Amino acid sequence: MGCFLASLPIQSEQALQKSIHYEISSQRHTKKKLALIVPFRDRFEELLEFVPHMYAFLNKQQIPFHIFVIQQKDNNRFNRASLINVGFLYTKDKYDYIAMHDVDLLPLNDNLKYDYPVSGPLHISSPQTHPKYHYDTFIGGILLIKKEHYELVNGMSNNYWGWGLEDDEFYVRLKDAGLSVIRHDNIDTGTENTFRPIGRPRYRWRDAVVLDLRELQAMDWQEKAHDRRLWRSLVSEAKTHFGSMRQRISSPTHPDEGSPMGSKLVGAATGRIYVTV
Repeated sequence: MGCFLASLPIQSEQALQKSIHYEISSQRHTKKKLALIVPFRDRFEELLEFVPHMYAFLNKQQIPFHIFVIQQKDNNRFNRASLINVGFLYTKDKYDYIAMHDVDLLPLNDNLKYDYPVSGPLHISSPQTHPKYHYDTFIGGILLIKKEHYELVNGMSNNYWGWGLEDDEFYVRLKDAGLSVIRHDNIDTGTENTFRPIGRPRYRWRDAVVLDLRELQAMDWQEKAHDRRLWRSLVSEAKTHFGSMRQRISSPTHPDEGSPMGSKLVGAATGRIYVTV
């Protein structure tokens, strides 16, 4: 496939509190810098609500950050994990940790701190507070991880096309690497008022199929070397500003849009990075 990456500002002047944004982003920081990575396709109305909300929310915590929206631009099934991998490689030289962040989940509780996760991956949208998913090993929605730990587990698997299961497999990678997922323990809100879900509901493969973690481990952990070659090639020609690349990856096609794997491989996707600066 051909894949194109570009960096563009997406917020309007009216969307942000310019004085706060200027104060936070222009001073020298001793805090670690956060790259908030949003895998994205065809949900622009949600993005217009997400960006100003997150600027206001994170500016209150005085965290130096930028939002990176990684957009898939083809007609193949969505590959959330690959987009996060691309975002990580695009940002890792200038940022200390990433937030893997769904665009349709807005945090409301100010005790949900997005600070640097020193001791292990920090799951913001815990099973106790997420509006929909409540099983113990769930780490989707919003997950913070420092770049050393993301590289330790070789990022996420590129094999999941269609919504769902990629974060469940990522949990297996974290567990096998000896990393414990941390969650906030001082949250006094619950599933109804910790987050505000926005936009249209989407079908996720995990809603129809529940796999044992050992089954996920057998499916993908053995393919780590392949993943490393693949997602590094995705950004091998990316530039800091308005870069582009022409690389190939394979996308399974299947009549079931929710299925993570298909029957044959074809040419695939176009991506774009929007950087809010």
